Amino acid sequence: MNIVFACFCAFLPTLHAENWPSWRGPRGDGSSIEKGIPVTWSATQNIAWKAPLAVKGHSSPIVWGNNVFLTGCDEQTHERAVMAFDLTTGKQLWKQVCLVADLEKKHPENSFSSATPATDGEKVYVSFLAYPQVHLFCYSVSGELLWRANPGPLLSRHGFCSSPVLFGNTVILNCDQDGDGYIVALDKTTGKQQWRIARPNKTRSYCTPFFFEDPDRPGKTQMVLSGSKCVASYDAATGEQLWLYPGPTEQYVASPVRGKDGVLFLSTGFPEFHLMGFRSNGRGTIGKEHVAWHIHHRDNGPKGAAYVPSPIAYKDWFYVVSDVGYIGCIEGATGKRLWLEKLGKHHHASPVLVNDRIYVPDDSGTTWVLKAGPVFEVLAKNELKEEIYASPAISQGRLLQRSRDQLWCIFDPAGQ
Repeated sequence: MNIVFACFCAFLPTLHAENWPSWRGPRGDGSSIEKGIPVTWSATQNIAWKAPLAVKGHSSPIVWGNNVFLTGCDEQTHERAVMAFDLTTGKQLWKQVCLVADLEKKHPENSFSSATPATDGEKVYVSFLAYPQVHLFCYSVSGELLWRANPGPLLSRHGFCSSPVLFGNTVILNCDQDGDGYIVALDKTTGKQQWRIARPNKTRSYCTPFFFEDPDRPGKTQMVLSGSKCVASYDAATGEQLWLYPGPTEQYVASPVRGKDGVLFLSTGFPEFHLMGFRSNGRGTIGKEHVAWHIHHRDNGPKGAAYVPSPIAYKDWFYVVSDVGYIGCIEGATGKRLWLEKLGKHHHASPVLVNDRIYVPDDSGTTWVLKAGPVFEVLAKNELKEEIYASPAISQGRLLQRSRDQLWCIFDPAGQ
């Protein structure tokens, strides 16, 4: 079994049921093997429950068993908090205030709670910025504070969005910034530092690392992220840098994904837009010999590539949703663009893949459902009529979607 899949997934008695333990789910790529997720819904149809949110944020919900965890910020009291909800009923089980601090400077499209938490089913890990210091908190699933750590400062005029991710016995946090950037791994149980590595180029970026088994080292795991003017891979257990590709642009938000043939797909970022396929077996500083294909920004532009939304990999294809409302299908082996079509006006949330369907929220609160494949086909257009910046979570036949003011559980009992 893939080592990262084994670390993240838990057995549940329901056939095809998965937990959604962190940013982009059990494999870190936005994919789900769940069955029975509704294709259509509205603010009144196929809604199991909706829970009002007194706190704001763009962080995504996560799910383990019957617990849903979510973070937010009360912009009046300046409280940053983590909450737990019952997956079946939507009842709030508990709320803990992590810290109270002045609101940091941020980009107008960012929030004061953009980092998605992570859980292993026993503990919940939450990150916030009390400017200029990063804080990481560990709670039990019942809401007891177990430890807190201060990994270091983070300097960015665009604010904070560093989602913790779990690997083995560590919780890992990327802190690219306009200063001495770093990635740090802390012991999950104690919060003590296990390793720390410096990041190059002193440039803010907001990518959550992506993990996969190293093709040249069976049993070892690569941790790849774009950001700070480069694309880099590290040994996930030690932090040792394996390879680094300089460029192709300055800042990044979207996480990479990996296709079935091992090609890493990246959509980058700002001020130039690139789509790239990488071979992931390099060492040291790599160049064009490890680039499988490259759609340059001159041929791409903001329509064809994403700065914020992370892409999807499915069979022979990659799918990328651009910030300005287009979705494109790329042939994974060649980089050939098969189609590029318009959806919403603007997108911040990352799409999710459920079997052979792609769910794509836009900022206005509409979620487009597309048939995954080489032909553009819209199956449904579902409107909640509330602003959506957060990416959805999938678990136990349910789609969890955070809107501006509510947490929605989308569910069709007849589909189970």
